[in-house]
Amino acid sequence: MSWRAQLSRHLTVLRFFACSESPSSRGVFGWYNKNYEELKMLNPTMSLMLRTTENAMPAITTELDFTTDDLLRNMLQTGKFRNENDTIAIDRVEAAKAYLETDWAALRRERWASPGFDPEKPFLDKTNPDWRSDPKIAKDLALYLELKDSLNEQMQVIKSGPNNEYTRAENQLLMCQRVDLWCAGESEVESAVQHLYLLGRRFNQLEPDYPEHITEFYPGASDL
Repeated sequence: MSWRAQLSRHLTVLRFFACSESPSSRGVFGWYNKNYEELKMLNPTMSLMLRTTENAMPAITTELDFTTDDLLRNMLQTGKFRNENDTIAIDRVEAAKAYLETDWAALRRERWASPGFDPEKPFLDKTNPDWRSDPKIAKDLALYLELKDSLNEQMQVIKSGPNNEYTRAENQLLMCQRVDLWCAGESEVESAVQHLYLLGRRFNQLEPDYPEHITEFYPGASDL
């Protein structure tokens, strides 16, 4: 099956940006106008938007569901954990590796270890600030609290880098949702769309949008 017919399985939206008067946007305009009808027919639930404004940078953007795990793997692979003297920050590297080894299945299971009590209930610390002091809850949620406190300590170390290290890496990863196409031809625009499609396959976990009721009805043979 063509990748065009699978776009909406992995992406929720494609936004095209261009300047209507600039020659640098001709590739984006040309590709969008030639392919819109086909893409919309194959992906009726996906938003395909063209936004124009004066002096706009021609580009395509989408939305990718990056997780904290994705961010930490990227920071480890690209050597983003650095001290102010540009040496590798061993403490933050080890904290990130420990975070990536978290047993999320156990954490989700142990969350409900105390019947009738949810430690992640919204505003719990305001409505019941002393819940950790309850002997029964503390006993039931011992493993959950251990895992949760360990995660909080790891994230505190991970985010302790200088010069907004964590936030800058987060913003850099978010920029992967955008492809700039200054003076790009139509073939380059198509390559950019395919690139975003492949990223969507890797990072987005979209559930099929099945209709809740029958929208079309075809009567049977008239002689029955």
